Amino acid sequence: MSLNAYPPVLTRLIRSLSKLPGLGEKSATRIAMYLLQAPAEEVEALAEGIVHLRNRVHTCSRCFHFTDQELCSICSDAGRDATLLCVVESTADLLAIEQSGAFKGIYHVLQGVLAPLDAIGPDNIRIRELLQRLDREPIREVILATNPSSEGEATAHYLLKLLKDRGLRISRIAYGIPMGGDLKYTDRVTLERALKGRQDF
Repeated sequence: MSLNAYPPVLTRLIRSLSKLPGLGEKSATRIAMYLLQAPAEEVEALAEGIVHLRNRVHTCSRCFHFTDQELCSICSDAGRDATLLCVVESTADLLAIEQSGAFKGIYHVLQGVLAPLDAIGPDNIRIRELLQRLDREPIREVILATNPSSEGEATAHYLLKLLKDRGLRISRIAYGIPMGGDLKYTDRVTLERALKGRQDF
């Protein structure tokens, strides 16, 4: 059905929703139709949540993860190991590590990676703030957990050059074959890293 068949206010909502990642016009239309029929308090709560999101959520002044306080819940947690710092590209990467339950240290979110072709250099991501944290916090080890893309690798190597003379342990997350994966379908770079990162069994 053409969007012209809908009232203008509904058409505007569908167009706005379809700009969200992962939503096309059909999905946006289904959501808009659901909202039309949902209880008023549910729709109002959603609208209020979106407004609060824009007005109240900002980046943590210490690690640059999202929060509605001065410090995020991770930086505020006295039970975390404040000597172990994991450097990630984005909040999405931080959340993925947190969901694994395998890391109990603290984070630094770069909010991007070095990408010269897109004119993103060291001054465009949170590298300066990382160095300032290392000067004032009791960090013993920095884990470079950028993604295994060309930009992520370039960023990790750049950070290694900056950090190697600071007397810190610098480590890089390991890459390998995913659980349930099949060797014959695994790319060459992943196989090479899995072999280099092998451990005693």
